Amino acid sequence: MHAETVLARLGALVEHDTRAVVFPVYQTATFRHQGLDRAGEGYSYSRTRNPTRTVLEDGLAELEGGSHGLAFASGMAAVTAVLHLLKAGSHLVVTQDLYGGTYRVLVDVLCASAGLTVSFVPTGDPEQVEAAVGPLTRALLVETPANPLLTVTDIRAMSRIAARRGLILVVDNTLLTPLRQRPLELGADIVLHSATKYLAGHNDVVAGLVATRTEELGERLRFVQNATGSALGPQDSWLVLRGMKTLSPRLSRHEANAARVAAFLAGHPRVARTLYPGLDDFPGKAVHDRQATGPGGLVTFRLRSARQVRSFLKRLRLVIFAESFGGTETLITYPATQTHRDMPRALRGRLGITADLLRLSVGLEDPEDILEDLAQALEGTE
Repeated sequence: MHAETVLARLGALVEHDTRAVVFPVYQTATFRHQGLDRAGEGYSYSRTRNPTRTVLEDGLAELEGGSHGLAFASGMAAVTAVLHLLKAGSHLVVTQDLYGGTYRVLVDVLCASAGLTVSFVPTGDPEQVEAAVGPLTRALLVETPANPLLTVTDIRAMSRIAARRGLILVVDNTLLTPLRQRPLELGADIVLHSATKYLAGHNDVVAGLVATRTEELGERLRFVQNATGSALGPQDSWLVLRGMKTLSPRLSRHEANAARVAAFLAGHPRVARTLYPGLDDFPGKAVHDRQATGPGGLVTFRLRSARQVRSFLKRLRLVIFAESFGGTETLITYPATQTHRDMPRALRGRLGITADLLRLSVGLEDPEDILEDLAQALEGTE
């Protein structure tokens, strides 16, 4: 069955008692047991299992081609649960220009409290990844495209390194979703999403999703999810399910709008550089096109000068200055002081997350309105 069909029908044939087409919210903390000797059967407590969350988790597993799906209270809860698979003293090799929240939980939380060590490397270069792997390395964690610079990592190349060195390969697939990239089929062991973004798609819920390739990894993560209490609640699970049903048409519109915006920015005299996988001059485009079936809806660009940023943001009327991406509204984010503010300034500068950089989540508005707003804001920059 095609992914678009799976998405449109999530939960539609699951509720057998009432024959409801839309799966209901099981807003309950606990469930009645059938007897003393049957206390472990079925559903018992919603932290462990909840029917609404189960439909969401099973749907993600099917979409990603995995054995298990798991839903968490946020994308960061999902990342943290995956990292809890590693023992104290383990070493990870990680995409260097990844989301700032992942950097924060690695460096400021788990390295300090759980004894993990991390090497941040340009995972677009397999030779540098191979060189960073040591005797204590247990996992590779990559984002592709990475947030916010959209750098691309060859998932197949990473899977070969992981298989050769006995590592778990984790891929953050938030920017492209299972409709545009399927990391498990490319050799990854675990794929994760901030479901807050394109999967839910309406800027109205915070959630994280994980799919695993093997039963063994899925069961280990299920234990972590239950033990730490990081599971997604039933109401939020239902909101993600509802959002995912329209992912296919939404993502197509995001990409169509983003392509027009990227072309406009790439040709504007007050824009120094535009990064978008749909542009012909995008670094890593050949690798991206081999492993993904679309460019996504994020466009990152640099103004000619950091001095332009304040006046540009102030002049925007339709585009909203806010964090996050993947919702219906077009949002613009300033990574240096928003998503990546906890990354040291020197590291941000070395990676290129500088004071002239902006990240645009192109929404579902009429593209002419988006372009008109960007044009008038750019013309007024000083």
